[in-house]
Amino acid sequence: MTEFIWKYNGSAPIKVRTFIMGHGITRTLLKKIKYHGGQTLVNGEPSLVNRLLDAGDVVKVVLPKEPENDHVSVSNVPIEIVYEDPNFLVVNKPAGVASVPSHNYSDDSLVNRVKGYYLRQHYANQKIHIVTRLDKDTSGLVIFAKHHFAHSVLDKQLKDRTIQKTYLAIVAGRISSPHFEIYLPIGRVEGSFVKRQVIDSGKLSVTEAWTVCRLAKQTLLRVRLHTGRTHQIRVHMREIGHPLIGDWLYNPDDHSLPRQALHCAELTFYDPFGDQEIHCQAPFPADMKSYISLNKR
Repeated sequence: MTEFIWKYNGSAPIKVRTFIMGHGITRTLLKKIKYHGGQTLVNGEPSLVNRLLDAGDVVKVVLPKEPENDHVSVSNVPIEIVYEDPNFLVVNKPAGVASVPSHNYSDDSLVNRVKGYYLRQHYANQKIHIVTRLDKDTSGLVIFAKHHFAHSVLDKQLKDRTIQKTYLAIVAGRISSPHFEIYLPIGRVEGSFVKRQVIDSGKLSVTEAWTVCRLAKQTLLRVRLHTGRTHQIRVHMREIGHPLIGDWLYNPDDHSLPRQALHCAELTFYDPFGDQEIHCQAPFPADMKSYISLNKR
C-alpha cells in the first residue's frame, strides 16, 4: 500500500483532519481511507481524524488498495517514458494513438499501454489515473498519476491552471508577428459531438503563441494555453486564418501531413510529495521535423 508521513511542527494544537487536508488529502479521499481499508496513524497508533495533534507528532496516512480497471484491456506495446517516480508517470504519446479507450480504440489506447506497463512492473496499485489527454493525432506529453491522492493533487492544479503545457504547431501561412494572443470564445458546433467553433455563446478561451520560424508558406509556432478547451489551438488558429497543417477537421483540404501538426513538447507541474517542480520535454517528432525540412524557404 502507498503511505505518506508528515511531522507536525506547529505550536498550537490542530486536528488530524485539518493537518492532512492541508497536505492535499481531499474529503473524498478521507472517506475512502476510512471506509475502504486505509489507515490514519499518529505516532504509530491508529487515530481518529478529529484527534488534536501536538508539536512533534508524526502522522502516517496509508491509502486503501484501489480496484483495478477491469474493463480496460491490456496492450503490451511499449511506452516512451519521459519521467517516472512513485507518484507520477509522464509518457510521450505518439500521433495516431488515442489517449483513452473508446468504441473505436478499445484495445490499444495509451491507457491500455500503460496498464500493460504497470502489469509488467508488478506495481501494487494497478489503477490507471490519466490526468491530461491529447487528441488521437496530437503527439506529446501526457501525465498519469499512480494513485488517487496524486490524481486529486493534479486535478486541483488543472483547475487552478498551474500546470503549464507548451505545444509546437505548424500552421498554414507565414505569420509576421513574433508574439500574439487570441481571446475568442469556443463552443460546440450544433449537431456535432466532436467539432468546435468560435461562437459568442462559447466559453472564454485564451491562446498565446510565439513564432519560432517561418517556412516557405507555413509557420512553426510555440503555443501555450491559458484555458483548456477542446480543440482550442486547432479552432483558434483556423479562426485567425492559419489552420494547422494536416488537420482533417479544421483544414480538410490540406493533405500534406497525415495528421495535424501539433505536439505537446513541454509541461511543468508541482510535485507536493517531493516539494519540487517537475519539468518534462518530449523530442520534436520525426514527421513534423521532416515536414519542416521539406518546406524551408
